[in-house]
Amino acid sequence: MKNLDEISERIHESFQARTAARDKALAQARTLTRCCAHSIRATHRLEKDVARQHLDEANRLVESLRTDLAHYSDLYYAGYTRDAFKEYVEANLVYALLHDGSLPTPEELGIEYATYLNGLAETVGELRRRCLDILRGGYSDEVEILLGYMDNIFGVLVTMDYPNAITSGLRRQTDIVRGIIERTRGDLTMSLRSERLERRLESLEKRLDD
Repeated sequence: MKNLDEISERIHESFQARTAARDKALAQARTLTRCCAHSIRATHRLEKDVARQHLDEANRLVESLRTDLAHYSDLYYAGYTRDAFKEYVEANLVYALLHDGSLPTPEELGIEYATYLNGLAETVGELRRRCLDILRGGYSDEVEILLGYMDNIFGVLVTMDYPNAITSGLRRQTDIVRGIIERTRGDLTMSLRSERLERRLESLEKRLDD
């Protein structure tokens, strides 16, 4: 029993350090998620420089998390950090896809493969959002391009037929992506038919006037 106090003190010190690291990581994860949301919003508004600034700030937060949690792997792979990293992937991929850039790799982002794939899956929802924004002004070839991106992403996701423990629930995300693509294709079809009908009516009206 002579060394119990010494053991207890070491445990206290360890727990205090771990708690401090956890609290800081939680705050950084929340800020990271917010930066990514701001970047995506700026991307949709075609504010490229603003979106890039938010991504740069997000990158600094990711590097800080990676450094601060180097000795706390359980905290680094905790749900809140993984979710924030997924948002980071999504923001980077949306930026790249909507600004004609090449996709950053998992290695370039410093992100685990499963997290990267889940972020890639969520990118499809943002591509649909962009499609709908475009379709409000009428049919556009850009929507066809974006739908092609969505199909390509889905084509990759369906090949990742591994246990959820490996892919962090990617199968469910893939099912969601399938539904998003089907709805978007339906919206595109309706828009195209509407535009063709409008052109025919205009042509008929013109012939009647003549």
